[in-house]
Amino acid sequence: MSRTVHCSKLGRELPGLERLTYPGDLGKRIFDNISAEAWQMWMKQQTMMINEYRLSPIDPKHRKMIESEMEKFLFDTPAAA
Repeated sequence: MSRTVHCSKLGRELPGLERLTYPGDLGKRIFDNISAEAWQMWMKQQTMMINEYRLSPIDPKHRKMIESEMEKFLFDTPAAA
């Protein structure tokens, strides 16, 4: 049986993530408040961002930028209904 969450991004009850997808407190916040559907939306956005800006996830400055954009995408910008 899959767990459901009230998704902060999509604003409705949806199936949640099956496991933590990001470390630390932010990862716990994502697990508790973001649906699997919204996470997949972020993964597509992240891929485009990494390719467009030629970011390297292992570079600490790039990782900080990606994390900041992830937090904005998932929690600050509701999806269009």
